[in-house]
Amino acid sequence: MPVGTQATVKALSPEELTDAGAKIILANTYHLYLRPGHGIVEKLGGLHRFMHWNMPILTDSGGFQVYSLSKLRKISEKGVTFQSHIDGSSHFIGPEEAIKIQKALGSDIIMAFDECVSYPAEYEYVLDSVKLTSLWAERCLTEKRGDHQALFGIVQGGMYTDLRERSAGDLVRMGFDGYALGGLSVGEDAGTRERIIKETVAFLPEDKPVYLMGVGRPEDILEAVMLGVDMFDCVMPTRNARNGTLFTSRGKLVIKNSQYVEDERPIEEGCGCYTCTHYSRAYLRHLYMANELLAYRLNSIHNVHYYTSFMDDIRRALRDDKLEEFREEFYKKRNGDSTI
Repeated sequence: MPVGTQATVKALSPEELTDAGAKIILANTYHLYLRPGHGIVEKLGGLHRFMHWNMPILTDSGGFQVYSLSKLRKISEKGVTFQSHIDGSSHFIGPEEAIKIQKALGSDIIMAFDECVSYPAEYEYVLDSVKLTSLWAERCLTEKRGDHQALFGIVQGGMYTDLRERSAGDLVRMGFDGYALGGLSVGEDAGTRERIIKETVAFLPEDKPVYLMGVGRPEDILEAVMLGVDMFDCVMPTRNARNGTLFTSRGKLVIKNSQYVEDERPIEEGCGCYTCTHYSRAYLRHLYMANELLAYRLNSIHNVHYYTSFMDDIRRALRDDKLEEFREEFYKKRNGDSTI
């Protein structure tokens, strides 16, 4: 899912997203609550109409942003009192408020309010956090939401297997429409993350979607799919695009490098995106070095197209029962000729 934090995927119009193959996007509850305000979005017809996007939208609950952006926060059983990163004003969000905000936004998949703990964290703190997340999850289920809205619970538990099992067990007993793996990509190494994913997925029902939040690199996504994950979001495609890093089947291409000054080739031969169809690496490098806004748009179009095509290929491999072969070919291309 491309990330549209402020009700926009940075640098791209909805039509460009559709052309790049996006079928669902993510928006951010915390940011939209603070600005322009969920009441305004609701008054103007909901998030779909507000941002001119007629396909599914997933909104997170705001728990991660309260953890990562707020300088001052106070956690209690009721919820979290926090300071806005915009103007320092004081706000409160609890499980009921998180659901009410997402109901007003009108998104299609909404997330239960949770506490994301830092890494590393002491066992006793994470245990208390799991208990709180389960308490909040139960209250989210009882709060009235839109008839069309699916609600996902978020599994926490840090890097402790028994706490992940406890959190997953609590949520499964409550019965959510899907389950997200939260509290990852917070500083842990890839091996630890993969261990937690593998262990946690085993605690979740096979007939419900599993969503890994905030991950990430193509290789991380592929390995997580191998472990049973179904859904992903990450700012990486568009953030890297704005930083001049482009994704290809053979690895990353850094467009500012001088080797592309006279390179007439597209970013990737055979890519059907708008950018690769019409523009050379030389032109894209020129735009980026000149700080032209078009650089961010064209780079983002390609990177989003790369990710959506990558996921299409994974789904095709799954349907054909050839995921292992796909994985082998993926790494073979990555480890081949280093010149891109």
